[in-house]
Amino acid sequence: MPQKNSTPHFNTDFDPQTGTPIQVAPKIMRICAPNTGPYTFTGTNTYLIGENELIILDPGPNNDAHLKAILAAIGNRPVRAIMLTHTHKDHSSLVPDLQEHVDAPLWFEGKHRLSRPRRMFEVNLLHGACDWKLVPDRRLKDGDIIEIDGIKLHIITTPGHCANHLCIGVEDTPYLFSGDHVMGWNSTLIATPDGSMAQYFASLEKLAKLNWRHYFPGHGAPLENKNQHNNGARFANALRVHRAIRNQQILEKISAGATSIKAIVEGIYPHTSTKIRIAAALMVGAHIEYLQEQNRLIVKRGLFSSNIYPVDFKNRSSK
Repeated sequence: MPQKNSTPHFNTDFDPQTGTPIQVAPKIMRICAPNTGPYTFTGTNTYLIGENELIILDPGPNNDAHLKAILAAIGNRPVRAIMLTHTHKDHSSLVPDLQEHVDAPLWFEGKHRLSRPRRMFEVNLLHGACDWKLVPDRRLKDGDIIEIDGIKLHIITTPGHCANHLCIGVEDTPYLFSGDHVMGWNSTLIATPDGSMAQYFASLEKLAKLNWRHYFPGHGAPLENKNQHNNGARFANALRVHRAIRNQQILEKISAGATSIKAIVEGIYPHTSTKIRIAAALMVGAHIEYLQEQNRLIVKRGLFSSNIYPVDFKNRSSK
């Protein structure tokens, strides 16, 4: 069983300096968008990569003030491409307006898609948060290398938060753009069928084995390499442990008699706000699906609700 002292230490102490270009590393600038919220923290981080020529990573929400801030930071420099870590609208909805001002193609992993087919009558609660219409001018693949202004960017596919999520490592540096896959302020939302807990676990393990240690996330403060306890790769591994602990907690609640996601959420998150409880229910649902795939519990799905049982349910009920 995972040890609780291996879980991540979340950091909510971050001054985004919204709308102000901040030099966070050589040839890397961050501008935080004004879209604060329970799921976006202090707002979406947009990154300008390069010096004489630029790549704009995750333009962010469709917001006039943020567009003006990005354009002012670009100045007269050419934009090689607009890139996305993924196609949730808080990262991508500014793309059309930005492209009206800069002559640049759009690069990302591929059109937004579900991590698995929807079940009959299943509702994707994240449907409205997804940019279904965006089509990449170039599809980025795992292992692709993009060169710009003396920088080599390595593409690393990391599905889990959603099917087309990717991260980007900067060669010969500790820097990695981690999107929403690894963030220091909170655990990433995984909501099926848009996302997949199994893929999230696999992608966390993938990142933790790589050499990049200083993560620039899609929201919140960087996970800095100088902090050996909480650098990016260590944090990715700690998130994996954190989710494994949650698996165990869910199994314990089910073994104790909880048969619904609502009952599990009330047992694990007894004092959370309504908005956070909705997110917690989505996360628990993703864990339930993952544990079912591993044959560690039983789910009986009905038209309007599902019942969840321990794997020894049949033996218990026959006694």
